[in-house]
Amino acid sequence: HVVFGEGDHTSPLVLIGEGPGEQEDKMGRPFVGRSGQMLDRALNDAGIERGQVYITNTVKCRAADWSSGKPKNRPPTEEETTACRQWLVPQLALLAPKVILCIGAPSAKNLIKKNFAITKERGKYFPCEFAKTAIATLHPSYILRQQSAGDDSGYPLLVADIQKAWEAAQRLASGQKPEGMPKPEPNPSDTDQESLF
Repeated sequence: HVVFGEGDHTSPLVLIGEGPGEQEDKMGRPFVGRSGQMLDRALNDAGIERGQVYITNTVKCRAADWSSGKPKNRPPTEEETTACRQWLVPQLALLAPKVILCIGAPSAKNLIKKNFAITKERGKYFPCEFAKTAIATLHPSYILRQQSAGDDSGYPLLVADIQKAWEAAQRLASGQKPEGMPKPEPNPSDTDQESLF
């Protein structure tokens, strides 16, 4: 199935993952498998209902590895995310979010910068062409892998990043600047134009 997204299309916060997995492909909805269950719990722990945000993915169809004869989830390739921008860009233009929360490195690399380092740069504000700002967080599938190895450190970071993104979206929607958000850097062509007069 093609999985476009769901939620409040007027929300100031849009969550963007990498792509649908097996369960999402079957149900035609984003984040409904194990990662989705963790995301729902994190939203709840952050004091947000799933229906208060809009959730989508950079890639609208399941990226699967068929080498074993059966489809197995895999991250989308750069070519796949580039090809799917033809749907993501107009979707974001219609949604017009104040804040985008990139869920996982593939989403952050597609929307923030190509060399995004998720473990070092998560939870920070970044300029974004589709919103006033973007923040990235760890993907629930990564946190689930951490937890199965006995490491529970990722989940509180996910909750904190969701809270930060939600609070920033609320402030921006009411015309206020979020605490700690840097001022946008002036466009060099704007300052060049000013010096002409």
